[in-house]
Amino acid sequence: MNEEELRKRLDLLRTEHRDLDAAIDALTGAGSTDQLQIARLKKRKLKLRDQIAMVQDYLIPDIIA
Repeated sequence: MNEEELRKRLDLLRTEHRDLDAAIDALTGAGSTDQLQIARLKKRKLKLRDQIAMVQDYLIPDIIA
């Protein structure tokens, strides 16, 4: 993947992460008793966070001084 594709992927991942955050907040705010669904959404959100970190590492490599 080139840098432009990685940036697009990063934007998509961040958008999905925000959407999941909003969905989790809505479910917990509404007093949802479906804890399994909330747990699955949280797990998906954590996976997205890991993917975001991985793409960011590709875009911003460590600089060895």
